[in-house]
Amino acid sequence: MNDSEDPVMARVRAWFEASGLTLNDLGLKMGYSEEIARKAVWQFLKSKDPRIGMLRKFSVAANIPMDELVSETKTGKRTKK
Repeated sequence: MNDSEDPVMARVRAWFEASGLTLNDLGLKMGYSEEIARKAVWQFLKSKDPRIGMLRKFSVAANIPMDELVSETKTGKRTKK
């Protein structure tokens, strides 16, 4: 991961790799049509600074609460400050 990449994307990519889903499968779960599902997810996974709307779609499709997805720790649990 390079310094300008949002750490959320590392979690997104790790989940995707472990999920066993295809790009098309995930795209359909995210609400994209059959015609663009694969390409939309491919572009999303390449992103270094994702849009909040894309993260929301991913969160719903992956059944991961948004706050867990964007948490600042690797475990998904927030740290007390």
